[in-house]
Amino acid sequence: MPHLHLAPPVPTGRPALPTRDLAVAWFLMVLLAALAWVLTVDQSRHMGMEPGTMGLALPLFLLLWVVMMAAMMLPSVAPVAITWVRGINRRSTGPARALRIAAFVSGYLLAWTAFGLLAYAALAATGHLVDRDPGTGRWIGAAVFLLAAAQQFGPLKRVCLRHCRNPMFQLLQYSRYRPWAKDLRVGAHHGLYCVGCCWGLMIVLIPLGFMNIAAMAGLSAVIFLEKLWRQGPWLTWAVGLAFLVLAVLAPFQGWLLPGLDMSGSPMDEMTGRTG
Repeated sequence: MPHLHLAPPVPTGRPALPTRDLAVAWFLMVLLAALAWVLTVDQSRHMGMEPGTMGLALPLFLLLWVVMMAAMMLPSVAPVAITWVRGINRRSTGPARALRIAAFVSGYLLAWTAFGLLAYAALAATGHLVDRDPGTGRWIGAAVFLLAAAQQFGPLKRVCLRHCRNPMFQLLQYSRYRPWAKDLRVGAHHGLYCVGCCWGLMIVLIPLGFMNIAAMAGLSAVIFLEKLWRQGPWLTWAVGLAFLVLAVLAPFQGWLLPGLDMSGSPMDEMTGRTG
């Protein structure tokens, strides 16, 4: 079994956080992600994997989306957040430091919230199409997997992944930002790079199911390894090839598309029980 090598931290010339503060920072990030996973899993028990937005209004969808993003993304963004905390640690203490860290994380999630608006529109559109003609689901699934594969091989993925794997230069540029809402803007800017890196992975939840916990866990692992594993760029290509295979199979293997299958909707299940 090959040994898993994580990308080493880039020297910054600045002293590292004290061991206690470093441990607290990691603990808080892991705790936030764990709580988000608990909430997501609990919510998934009350929702099916029917096409579309599952009847969720936009505000409720965005709330659930942000929780999902916290669960899936925070483990991979933790090294960048903690690196930024180094600078915060040198300039702030106590409550002010905690507020600045919260602002960074909030800015990061704000970027993903903006993408959530697009996700909601895409889910609503696909749900409408599948409701009109269930047979279109297979072709929608094939198109989504093909688009996700193209993103894995595209230049935007390489640029954004390079930033996420080695963000030190950009973090130094952030130090020149004006103090007003600085940490919020830094988090949002880094979040946009993360969106550019991972949007292709996220759209496959349309065919796999918006509340498919197994799919979310697998995608979270891919995102984490792409950013932190030495062989992450090769994994990106491997995942892209896997998406191409799924795109070819989707029109003929409907079981690959639980998120586009009308027969699995809660309404159908209720009808089946009462009929």
